[in-house]
Amino acid sequence: MNKYIMICMFICVALGAGSAMAAEVVYVDGIDAAFPPFSFIDEKGQPAGFDVDVIRWIADEMGFEVKIIPIDWDAIIPMLIAGNINLIASGMTITAARQEQVAFTSPYWTIDLAVVVRETKDAEGEPVPELTLFSAVQTGRKIGVQRGTTSQDWLEENVIGAGIDVQLVLYENFLLALEDVLIGRIDAAVMDEPTARSGIVDRPLTIVGTIKTGEIYGYAVRKQDAELLALLNEGLRRIQASDAWDRLVDTWLVGN
Repeated sequence: MNKYIMICMFICVALGAGSAMAAEVVYVDGIDAAFPPFSFIDEKGQPAGFDVDVIRWIADEMGFEVKIIPIDWDAIIPMLIAGNINLIASGMTITAARQEQVAFTSPYWTIDLAVVVRETKDAEGEPVPELTLFSAVQTGRKIGVQRGTTSQDWLEENVIGAGIDVQLVLYENFLLALEDVLIGRIDAAVMDEPTARSGIVDRPLTIVGTIKTGEIYGYAVRKQDAELLALLNEGLRRIQASDAWDRLVDTWLVGN
């Protein structure tokens, strides 16, 4: 074998190894596993939801792999900062307090909060809410929220802060709060409206009103991960300009 052939073989092997290394870039996405329709674990035990499908599309488009794992919500930012995960693509509201800790992509969705109560029957046997929007947040009520969320922040600032003596009951996820509304352990639950609409399907629960917070969602990364942030922003730009975005919105969010 002459030197020319050996050099060519070396170059081919080196290029092949480089391509393999590029293809093996894996980013770990931490999600809330009980936050439909944005992120949840389906009946097959697999991650599913709007954000799950979006981040998978972005990964395929931008040439990296994504591993999706469930994380307790109140621990998700500490896990990101500690380097246990690389990003959070899971319906996270962009807030000033969170921006002090992490960097966010461009916003991709806007939501309000919803108040959920039990349904009862009227004299004609028709379903009606047990409480109104206003009676659900009066002194003496027990209101469920997910720990570490903007729902908790809003109630602490605008209800308890206004002198209304409600008892906040904190849960690991919103679906647990809905279960306790259903059995009468708490009077109401407050959560992001799309999740509320998803969670009350086929249950004697109803939304009695919304709180117009106009919250915006973004994906979060560590502040020093500027390259990943740029990658995600470009991926979001591309998917929002494609038919895939409309299909995923129709699949997961329209009607929720």
